Parts: sequence; structure tokens; C-alpha cells
Amino acid sequence: LVVGGGPGGYVAAIKAAQLGLKAVCVEGRGTLGGTCLNVGCIPSKALLNSSHKFEDATKHFGDYGIEVGSVNIDVGKMMKQKEKAVGGLTKGIEGLFKKNKVKYVKGWGKVTGANEVTVAGLDGEEVKLAGKNIILATGSEVTPLPGVTIDEEKVVSSTGALALKEVPKKMAVIGGGIIGLELGSVWSRLGAEVEVIEFLPNIVPAMDPEVRRAFERTMKKQGIKIRLSHKVTSADASGDGVKITVEPSKGGDAETLDADVLLVAIGRRPFTEGLGLQDLGIEMDKAGRVLGNDKFQ
Repeated sequence: LVVGGGPGGYVAAIKAAQLGLKAVCVEGRGTLGGTCLNVGCIPSKALLNSSHKFEDATKHFGDYGIEVGSVNIDVGKMMKQKEKAVGGLTKGIEGLFKKNKVKYVKGWGKVTGANEVTVAGLDGEEVKLAGKNIILATGSEVTPLPGVTIDEEKVVSSTGALALKEVPKKMAVIGGGIIGLELGSVWSRLGAEVEVIEFLPNIVPAMDPEVRRAFERTMKKQGIKIRLSHKVTSADASGDGVKITVEPSKGGDAETLDADVLLVAIGRRPFTEGLGLQDLGIEMDKAGRVLGNDKFQ
């Protein structure tokens, strides 16, 4: 029994089937591929590609002697192209399941015994599955920020930022990591004024310093503003836009920023809530990661 149909889960299920085991994969999203394929790496790269083409047409074609008239954006078509790319890949995984005789159960799984997973099916039915082995491959979810409520419309996570209906005039991004800078770059290229607010004194702190400095220069050249050593303490989306309260990381006077869209991109955390693990006495660390031995058991 594999709980989770992302890159860890679907590959494990297929490999188990190829080795002669009866494999079942439980996935609550309704489409396989996990965060990466559905609301992460793949759709973000599709939008990066589209936004790069738009920026080339509006800013760089002339450098190559290519003259174009007015260039407009159809965000709806851009999103459909992204969805087509994602859809083709998710259907491909379903095809691999059929080929390798992996049973695919659509619904949210919960471990209810040492050898049992109970699934709240997307069709409303509850199903109990029994198996000798259970693999947890539930991946991660967006880390929330206290004082900021995500509604996926004006205050968005990376998921919402991949599905905006129009280009915002101004976008604020909380978090100067890979996710925030990547999506900020997409909307900046499409015409949004983007400001990144980072708690630490550097963007992408885990990156090599020389690469980081080059990355920061590229972001600034693109027109993205970067505010380092600052934190967001609250966000009010009750009006037309979002009013964001910002202050220095080490304390100091607060100020208010206005934006049409606020992207919360402070990282991701293990998606282990609601799996029933604590009820079974399975140990987890403070971050929610399951503690295991050298064989990940």
C-alpha cells in the first residue's frame, strides 16, 4: 500500500509491481505526479517559458533586427498551455500504472492499523485497504505564516501564484528562496512590479555565495526589488488589495506596503497531518517528519 502518488509514491508502486508484489497507490489530489508535476516544478517551468517568450518579444527582439508590433498577453491561454503540459504528464503516469497493473485509488488515505489504510474516496465512499507493507509518500505542503491568511486569490501560496487570472500591477513576495524568486520572476516578466521581502540578510541562503550574488544581480536587472532583513507581521486583504505590515527582522519601526497580490513562499513542511500516525504511536520530529531507522522503516 502506497499513500501518495507523487515522484516518491508512484515510482515505488510501479517498482513494487514490477518485482511481483500487488501494489495499490492512494492519491487524494485526483491526479498523479504530486506537487512537482501538478503545482510545482512542471507548471512553474511552463509559465517561466511563456513569460520568457513574452519578455523576449517586448524587450529583446529588436536587438536581433526583429521588429514586432503591439504584443499582448492572454493569461487564460497561457494557463491552458500550462494545464495541457501538466495533463499530458499525469495521464502518462496513469498509463504506467495500467501497464504495470498498479491499482489506483483516488482519495485521502489514513493509516488506521499496522496493515490497514482507510481511504476517504473522492467519490464520497470510504474504502478500507489491507496490505503487508505500507509506504508513506505524502510529500510536503506549504508552510503557513502566522498573521497571514492564504485565500489563494489575493493572498496566495505557490499553488495560487500558478493560477492567477490576470497580471497584478504589484506583487509582494514573502520569502527570497527558490520558489518565491521563480514565481516572482514569472509575473515580473509579464509586467508586474515585484518586491521580495526576505527575513535573512541574503536571498537563497543555502546557495553558493558567488552564485547567489550573480542570481541577485539578475533579479535586480529584471526589475525585481529585494528587501533583505525584513519580516511580515500581518496582511490585511479585506480591501481592494493587500496591506502588508513589514518591519526589520531584528525589530524596529513598522511600515505598510500595498500590493494587489501577496505570495507567501517561506518554504514547505512535511505533509503528515491527518494520516493517523500519532494515534498509532509512530514517532515524528518537531517538523512533522516520521522518524525511521537506516532502512527508512
